[in-house]
Amino acid sequence: MIRQHSFENDKPTLYLVPTPIGNLNEMSPRAIEILKSVDVIACEDTRTSGQLLKHFDIHSHLIAYHNFNEEASTKGLLNLLEEGRNVALISDAGYPLINDPGQRVVLAASEAGFNVVPVSGPSAFLNAIVASGQIVQPFIFVGFVPQGHGERVKKLREYKNYPMTLVFYEAPHRIEACLKDCLDVFGDRKMTLVRELTKVHEEFIRGTISEILAVVNELKGEMVIVMEGCHDDPEKDVDMSAVLDMVNASIEEGLSAKDAIKAASVKTGIAKNKIYDAFHNKDTVS
Repeated sequence: MIRQHSFENDKPTLYLVPTPIGNLNEMSPRAIEILKSVDVIACEDTRTSGQLLKHFDIHSHLIAYHNFNEEASTKGLLNLLEEGRNVALISDAGYPLINDPGQRVVLAASEAGFNVVPVSGPSAFLNAIVASGQIVQPFIFVGFVPQGHGERVKKLREYKNYPMTLVFYEAPHRIEACLKDCLDVFGDRKMTLVRELTKVHEEFIRGTISEILAVVNELKGEMVIVMEGCHDDPEKDVDMSAVLDMVNASIEEGLSAKDAIKAASVKTGIAKNKIYDAFHNKDTVS
């Protein structure tokens, strides 16, 4: 067990600092203060972040930390912390680790006993969901779904029976294909498409998937999909053999039967006791 009292020790600190997703006025005084005070700022793109730091007159040393060098850079950042340096991790826009690099260094720094301190700030999916008009709690943040049709459909089917609101990110050149797959997998659910958050062309489009598909070709900018959860009876016309395949696959990956049944219940919305009965009476399942 590791207990971190963030501000009651002299240990080096890794700060997770969000940056504006559009409107620069959303950069908080605390974020600016921390970025000015740290020894090193790790970012996705030094050119993009360099412009941001220049705007706020921040001169801390800037280095690259992105998906393509994350393993090597994690070791480098850990070395800096071991030398007593304070480090800030930023994304091109929004919150580090939320569909952006940073998971490895956070795990490594926390396991090594260094402080890992989050700084409050902008997050596209939170902005989108609270103003979407969809049910906010509970929700599942999925991030980007796969780019290819087959893998995307497979991923969407995993979430088909979840009763919680679903939140996705999507790029403008893939939004039409993504929504067509959503329509095929989910049916014509209610949703909100949010684009250009905090920018001058910010827009919320609320309607059904088919209604939004009719106008989607007109749209540009980074997008957030806030999708209504499933309100159908998940046990109606259920293919229990497919559910048992899911349980068996989880067991092969190392889960116990109990945990595999629980995971399948969460994923499908089917009661645990029903899956349990089917699993232990496999001969009766057609």
